[in-house]
Amino acid sequence: MSTKSFISNTLASAVAGALIVTGAGYLHLEQGIVQNAGAANTEPALVQGLPDFTSLVTQAGPAVVSIQTVQSIPMANRGIPPGMSPADPSFEFFRRFGPPQGEDYGGQRQGQGSGFIISADGVVLTNAHVVEDADEVNVLLADKRELKAKVLGIDKTTDVAVLKVDAQNLPTLRIGDADSLKVGEWVIAIGSPFGFDHTVSAGVVSAKTRSLPNGGYVPFIQTDVALNPGNSGGPLLNLRGEVVGVNSQIYSRNGGYMGLSFAIPIDLAMDIQRQLVQHGAVERGRLGVSVQSLNQELAASFGMARPAGALVSQVLEGTVAASAGIKPGDVITAIDGKTVDDAATLSRLVAEQKPGRRVTLALLREGKAQKLTLALGSADPALAEIDTSAAVSKPGRLGAVVRALDNEARQALNEDRGVLVERTEGAAARAGLRAGDIILAVNAEAVNDPAQLQGLIAKAPDAVALLVKRNDAEIYIPVSLG
Repeated sequence: MSTKSFISNTLASAVAGALIVTGAGYLHLEQGIVQNAGAANTEPALVQGLPDFTSLVTQAGPAVVSIQTVQSIPMANRGIPPGMSPADPSFEFFRRFGPPQGEDYGGQRQGQGSGFIISADGVVLTNAHVVEDADEVNVLLADKRELKAKVLGIDKTTDVAVLKVDAQNLPTLRIGDADSLKVGEWVIAIGSPFGFDHTVSAGVVSAKTRSLPNGGYVPFIQTDVALNPGNSGGPLLNLRGEVVGVNSQIYSRNGGYMGLSFAIPIDLAMDIQRQLVQHGAVERGRLGVSVQSLNQELAASFGMARPAGALVSQVLEGTVAASAGIKPGDVITAIDGKTVDDAATLSRLVAEQKPGRRVTLALLREGKAQKLTLALGSADPALAEIDTSAAVSKPGRLGAVVRALDNEARQALNEDRGVLVERTEGAAARAGLRAGDIILAVNAEAVNDPAQLQGLIAKAPDAVALLVKRNDAEIYIPVSLG
């Protein structure tokens, strides 16, 4: 297939809210305007103290590739307005002459990204979202050769994919150590933003072990390196020319670069690559709990001097956590001696372990330190099922009118536990409790009926943490009663 660059004409309008952007982008060449910046009369002088990236790029550039994908689009569906019936008189007109949807050309959707070679026999690392659902994947090498690629494996959780091209003696990148990166350190990216292959951009490490809403347990490297659609899957390099990350996401309000770029640490990406090549899938440990990070108010509610650890808000039945006796309200502070700073840290540390491995958890339960040893389960999806019910209350000290769940409410809400919030005021309203929430527990003590809830609140200190079910999620909400 011939190589073409597509430059998108859809980047003009900004999206209203902030979003995480992944994937490949295109331009239609007739829409792009390239201006001549003019020629300088003198050689540029190096500014003392700033790095010179030229030798680094010369060394690493040949191992960076552009990736082009093709996904077949059923022709019968192209251009048909949503919901139009085949019996509609206009159906055939729209089927034949309607505008293509998105980046569809002649029944095909084309995508683009970046990648890099990690072995001389043609193993390429990239992002899962670059090649996911593709019917055809082509790799364009720095020497302009274009090779068909086979997808060896994809891990959507970490957004890592492994490709293989049929070639030998290819240039490769040296694998670096992401843990040794320091905030403020210079890094560079090489990739194909908007199809402009082997584009180099530079910046510094802005933060490490950054958690993102859709990033699973990946401890992202945050940088201010300029990344745009098409950079996905390309390498993040240190000044020694070693790859330390796989560029994956940007945080943006308009779909383009805004100074917040994120890369998957290379040690995690290489571990995923090894498992995909050897086993075809990734094995992850699983505890069987829902957890959340603590803020100062939640920490105070559980008698902690400062926020630290992962607060257990739900224990799933039939999991190792339930068998080991972990309870909602427990705060997990360490696993095998490694400190758990927040919920994301716990998720990452557990997922890094293999199913069946025995680990020791340090936790706080009602202010007392405990240790539990258990064998981790497998990270297969599991369903949560849990406890009990029972009348009506006045707002009282909490500021919430609640009622017991009757049979009708249990069926409608698919929940047997706790009490239903009908109205809030005072402390409850200030804390963000809402009508429709189900209060499951006060701190770690389960709530069975309105009278019990009032009793627990009456004897509570100035701050409590309510375990609340909202929209099928269970979270702790700190409430100041003082």
